[in-house]
Amino acid sequence: LNEAETDERSAVIDISVTDSDALHEQLTALYTVGYDAVTLQDRNGHSIDRQQTVESTIDELSGFELLEATETRIQLRNLIDATNINVQKSAIRMRLVVLSMHTDALTAIANDDAELARRVITRDSEVDKLFAMVTRHFRRSLLDLREVEKLNHSRERLFEYYYVCRQFERVADHAVKMAQFVIEEEITIPDQLSQRLSEYGETARSVLNLSADVVLTDGDIEMAHRSLSERDELVAALDSEDKNMYGYDEPDVAYTMGLLLDSIRRSAEYGANIAIIGIQQVLRREGVNNA
Repeated sequence: LNEAETDERSAVIDISVTDSDALHEQLTALYTVGYDAVTLQDRNGHSIDRQQTVESTIDELSGFELLEATETRIQLRNLIDATNINVQKSAIRMRLVVLSMHTDALTAIANDDAELARRVITRDSEVDKLFAMVTRHFRRSLLDLREVEKLNHSRERLFEYYYVCRQFERVADHAVKMAQFVIEEEITIPDQLSQRLSEYGETARSVLNLSADVVLTDGDIEMAHRSLSERDELVAALDSEDKNMYGYDEPDVAYTMGLLLDSIRRSAEYGANIAIIGIQQVLRREGVNNA
């Protein structure tokens, strides 16, 4: 890896012995840590499979485009400047997508709707793309004050937005995990149990919504405390439900329910993580205002 010593972060990589998985991981990493331009070299020539790997990878990376491809060189460049990025709106968009995925995953379970479950899984790519973009600009802001100025947020704010998006990304992963049960498992959750799952899921999303409002829309500290209280009540209810499944007369259903309850619990815990950051943010804001 050769890095150019200029204001623009650029890299030249010899990928002659790099397989497709490693190439995907390296391109994603270069984007995430903030490179502006990447040149991929192979003096033996790029295969069609490799070019397809590059194209599919940059589809996942907002702003990265293929500028030129020759037999031995592939040049990529980021075409979106930080002045055109609104990290706060990206986080809000991410919240909308994640909450929709979570709702639809539990609806797919209740209705045994494989098509809806597949749509949940497909939407995960949008969440990953948004998270990669937020991560990229947060990482760049740590190294370059000009990036902070372009993004028009303090480093503290950018960290808070990044942290919230990280929690959203984890919730999306659990929405996918729940949706996959509809497609992969030959088990139907009884109506009574699926109804309770839906109710638990609604409470978990309330925890997420309340806490996210504190960080993303300057909500008050009481919203964060209420979110944590809702989390505590939900976790107690989930623990009780999980214990009740030990004696359930259909072991396969009980096992699957345990996994689904765990995904809902983890979703609520990620919301609680956001609430804690929200409390810190409110106190920081008030400290500044009272200084």
